[in-house]
Amino acid sequence: MKLDKAIKRIEKRVKNGFQGYPQITLAYFGESVGCATEVVVSFIFEEGADAQEERFSSKGDARKDETIQTTLLKVIERANVKTVVEIAGVSIIK
Repeated sequence: MKLDKAIKRIEKRVKNGFQGYPQITLAYFGESVGCATEVVVSFIFEEGADAQEERFSSKGDARKDETIQTTLLKVIERANVKTVVEIAGVSIIK
């Protein structure tokens, strides 16, 4: 799958807003705001449940890594997620 297609499909799910549970939250981290070297995927099955996390790392920018973005999309689709939340920007890893 092409990078642009995966990014657009994820963005479309994010724009839908809250649709219920299960919910996935995507948060990007890096050493600078210009390059996200890690993405944390938090999965919440139902309201009040503890989040399960999975991390993906990249030597470059994970937001532009085709393998990572297509994997994120597959995780979203296979988990039958109703809500996708993306934390804006890149949080700095210290």
